Amino acid sequence: MSTIDYSSKIPNNVNLADDRALQRALEAWRPDFLSWWADMGPDGARDFDVYLRTATSVDPQGWATFGHVKMPDYRWGIFLHPADPGRKIHFGDHKGEDAWQDVPGEYRANLRRIIVTQGDTEPASVEQQRHLGLTCPSQYDLRNLFQVNVEEGRHLWAMVYLLHKFFGRDGRDEGEALLQRRSGQADNPRILQAFNEPTPDWLSFFLFTYFTDRDGKFQLCALAESSFDPLARTTRFMLTEEAHHMFVGESGVSRVIQRTCQVMNELRTDDPRTLREAGVIDLPTLQRYLNFHFSVTIDLFGADESSNAATFYSTGLKGRYEEGKRDDDHRLRDRSYTVLHAQDGRLLERQVPMLNALNEVLRDDYIKDSIGGVERWNKVIDKAGIALRLKVPHKAFHRNIGALAGVKVSPDGQVVSEAEWNARRNEWLPSDDDRAFVASLMGRVVEPGRFAHWIAPPAMGINRQPVDFEYVRFG
Repeated sequence: MSTIDYSSKIPNNVNLADDRALQRALEAWRPDFLSWWADMGPDGARDFDVYLRTATSVDPQGWATFGHVKMPDYRWGIFLHPADPGRKIHFGDHKGEDAWQDVPGEYRANLRRIIVTQGDTEPASVEQQRHLGLTCPSQYDLRNLFQVNVEEGRHLWAMVYLLHKFFGRDGRDEGEALLQRRSGQADNPRILQAFNEPTPDWLSFFLFTYFTDRDGKFQLCALAESSFDPLARTTRFMLTEEAHHMFVGESGVSRVIQRTCQVMNELRTDDPRTLREAGVIDLPTLQRYLNFHFSVTIDLFGADESSNAATFYSTGLKGRYEEGKRDDDHRLRDRSYTVLHAQDGRLLERQVPMLNALNEVLRDDYIKDSIGGVERWNKVIDKAGIALRLKVPHKAFHRNIGALAGVKVSPDGQVVSEAEWNARRNEWLPSDDDRAFVASLMGRVVEPGRFAHWIAPPAMGINRQPVDFEYVRFG
């Protein structure tokens, strides 16, 4: 069992005490992190005692314990998956060689770029969710929000450790910059656009944690294949925490649907206006929110053709999702893949070298995985005896990256004119009225066991606790 040392100022399982220079550098970074958390972490929640899980070891059986803790005192730290001493590189030009324990000089800039981009998403999501605790639909949901927040903070620590340990002065500067950028800030925004979008309400939060944290899962899985072993070990452990974030999103949306369907059956109506007057979120509005969050998230995978993606794979920096389960030569020089482009008002397929299409490969894997959860939401609707179905839009819909950027495509995949897009945009994406309505439902409910009118209670509590457990003790 790989245990975690909690006797030091920075909890870790990387023998930090044996590297005094690194320990001093990270201890110098820690006050800046705590200052960032005080400024940009959950609003007004500094003195709350929150029922949080914390890593105590990194083996699957014992990696988390639960207890009430103030978030500024949460045991952030540096936790890597246990090392495999015989690990080999299993894709790209270096296939069969020993995994790297240090950064090859020729790949230094690209590895740093990958780590910084991943690291930047972690504090960004905390900033996006900063004010949500003020409008929580229940204490149970408030606790889940805070759990997501502290784990994103720890994921930032994971990336900063790699920057400090392996990239010298450049890495330390990048670590500082991660605390200086701000989500949505005009002059110093976060690197990826999806992490500059506001998350103003809990429906947005649930869809963000379902769709955008799922992007995190796929990006981390690709990085967990990396030939750079410290990055692979870091991201493998992060994946154990990412699963909870996706659970928060999937179960949250499911509970919204459950409550809406209950009211639809009570009132015997599917009329959106009537349902809104009854204080629940109608399913067409939910579909428009789904369309937005799905389309913004699939842009995170990058351009459908990318020389950078080819370089990252060939040099062994970033693999594919579940690389080891794929039945090919893991070099891909002679393989091709299908991508889309728009021509003469139609979406057409064309074959391109797979190495250049690896962003699209990862995006398609993500889409398949996303559809599974949407089908589980449809089972909730089925169970209520309602005919409407939710679905993810076509992958060309509302795209702002790559060959499909700016092409006007309907959710069912038809290229439309600018005029038709403008006329029907509010059928397909949340309107100002939609957002104002959802915002009007957001009221703070914090009495244990009580839930806002627009969402159903969960089937069970956290860590086998009752639903009406005191998950948050307010200071």
